Formats: sequence, structure tokens, C-alpha cells
Amino acid sequence: MDTKSSLIERFLRYVRIDTQSDEESGKHPSTDKQRDLADLLVMELKDLGLDVDYDEQNCYVYAYLPPKGSATDLGFIAHLDTSPAVSGKHVKPHIIRNFDGFDDILDPDEFPELKEHLGETLIRTDGTTLLGADDKAGIALIMEMLYFFRTNPETPHHGIAVAFTPDEEIGEGTLNFDLSRFHAKQAYTVDGGKFGILEYECFNAAMATVEIKGKSVHTGSAKGIMINASLVANEFINLMPEDETPETTEGYEGFYYLDSIRSECEYARMQFLIRDHNLEKFDARKEFMRDAAFTINERYKADICQITIEDQYPNMAMYLKDHMDLVERAQKAVSHAGGIPVTEPVRGGTDGAILSSKGLPCPNLSTGGYNYHSRYEYASVEEMEKSLKVLIYLAQPDN
Repeated sequence: MDTKSSLIERFLRYVRIDTQSDEESGKHPSTDKQRDLADLLVMELKDLGLDVDYDEQNCYVYAYLPPKGSATDLGFIAHLDTSPAVSGKHVKPHIIRNFDGFDDILDPDEFPELKEHLGETLIRTDGTTLLGADDKAGIALIMEMLYFFRTNPETPHHGIAVAFTPDEEIGEGTLNFDLSRFHAKQAYTVDGGKFGILEYECFNAAMATVEIKGKSVHTGSAKGIMINASLVANEFINLMPEDETPETTEGYEGFYYLDSIRSECEYARMQFLIRDHNLEKFDARKEFMRDAAFTINERYKADICQITIEDQYPNMAMYLKDHMDLVERAQKAVSHAGGIPVTEPVRGGTDGAILSSKGLPCPNLSTGGYNYHSRYEYASVEEMEKSLKVLIYLAQPDN
């Protein structure tokens, strides 16, 4: 089987397994179905002859391929789960060969980057689920890289440490990551999108939970007494800047994002994501939300609005500034694979953000996936092939 066919077959095998995480479950891992993919990977890694260390309780898969012709180790990390935003159950991948610019599900007018894929092989779903390229494309690339070195034993390589983590999509991918079980001291997360894009900056991130206590009485005698928590929640939302939301910002611009709201007259609960690349602006955003809660309480002359803010992950740029050789090597690898390396800030986060802060520097590599967390998610097989070349290049000494 040629590399392209093997990569497609492997990718399709993984995306058909439902691994959505669940931020409401309170468990670790948040969903047991993530173990289905972990179990499969453990079996495949053992079949490849790797040393496998499976933290079955927490659903972390670690494995190690000893070096050949090298004395150093390098790590590659991807995550098992898919986003809770759109269903990942019963994924029906559809292969479009020699894409001609027209498709029933993917509209080039809505997604202009499709015009860059003319003649390529694309993989999408039937439009009812996400695809799961985030991050099963990353897993497939890592596994194909390992397969390459095991079937080409004459090719020298670093010691290769790999890890597959649960719950990255809900910000808990590194919660139980055991650095002592991961052989490498530096690594790459393989969790990006368009081929050629390298990421070593990300948001500083926090979650703000806003709780509002209302007062319910009979509507016929409510004047001067009722406090409708749903309406108060709306007042709080209106205090947020209209032009600082995900849909109005780009690049290094930060935002506030109303992620969820549940409300009735007596009680409302909202969760906001706070994001900014700049640490000072990030701290100012958190203070702005605290001031908004204070404003609500002043309006009602009562302590009805409570806000709790929890940091989620830091901008990994501050931890990678002394490890830019990792980025430079990745740039060389992209060029070697026929691409033009571009560095962009991640408008999100990766496992690499927390891991970098813990002493394991982890820039992020592309996978060839697009439109993550949506029913319009797709992957370019040609870009996946190039991304595989990047991993193989990085894993070899003297590159």
C-alpha cells in the first residue's frame, strides 16, 4: 500500500470512532468513549514494536521508539478527543477525489480557501457531524511517521516519544499528563490546520462564570419585588464590548465570548471565555468583567451577581523564547516538504501551552485540516502528506 492510501485508511479508521469530550461530566477523562481510540492506538503501537506505557486510569497513551543513529529524543503529541460543539457520533467520511471547486456540502463562496485545493483529494463528512481532523489528523500523522521508521529500519532517527491525550478540547488535556512518563525534553504538538503554518504563540485564556440570583414572585404582584435573573443576565451581556467578540476580531486581537447561558427567573448562569495574547490586556479584561459584576450589584443595591474567574492556559510564547531552535527547525522542515513556512498566533490553545509552561517546550505543527469544530470540517490529503514529510524530517538527526 502506498503512503497516501495508508494515510487515508488510517485517518478514516480513527475518525469513525466517536471521542467527543464533555465539559459538564466532571470525570477524568470526561468521556469513556475516548478510551476506544486509546485502546486501538495502544494495540497499534505495540504491533509496531514500540515501548508502550498506557495510563489507563487517566486515558493517556505514552510510547517510545528508541533512537537509531542519534543520542537525542524528540516528542510528538496529539489529542484523542473531538470538540463538544458539534456531534462526532456516526461520522460518515466522504472522499472527494480531484476536487473541481464544486461540492454539495462545502461552498467555495462561503469558504474561499477551497479554491486553493483544486485537483486535490479532500475528506469531509455528510454535513451532519464534524469530521474529527482536529485532532485525528494529528494522530494519523504521528502513527504514519512511526510506521515509516519501523518499515525503513535503515533510516536514522532521534528517539521518538509520543503521547496521545484526552480532553484537550475542554482545556483539560494536560491535567494528568505525567512528564516523567514522556521520554523527550522537547516536543511538538501536531494540532494545527493549514499546511505550512507554525504556531508558537497562543492566547492567555480564562473562564469566567457569572451567577445571578433573582427573586421570583407571582407575576400579578411582582412590581417592585421581582428580580428576573434572565433579564439581569441580559444587562450583564450588554455591558460587554460589542466589537470584542470572536466574530469581530482576528490576529492578535483579544475578545470576550459568551460560551453558554442557562437562565430562569430565580437563577442565571453564564460562562464567558476571556482571551488575549497580551498579558496586560488579558489582566485588564478580567478586571473589566469584575467591574461589570460590581455595576450590576450597584444597580440593584444587592449582592445578586457573583463572578468567578479561573485561568485556563498561558501564552506559550513566553516559555518558547529560549527554544526558538524548535521553530527554526520546523520552518526548514516545511520548506523541505515543498511549503512556505508561516508563523501565526494561535487564536485558541493547545496542550503545548500548558506543557511549555511546565518545562516541555511545544510549538504547534499543521495537519492539513480546516473548519474545525463544525459540520464543514474537511482535510486535504495532499496537505496531510506534506505534514507527514515535516514530521519525518524533524525526527531525523542533522536536519
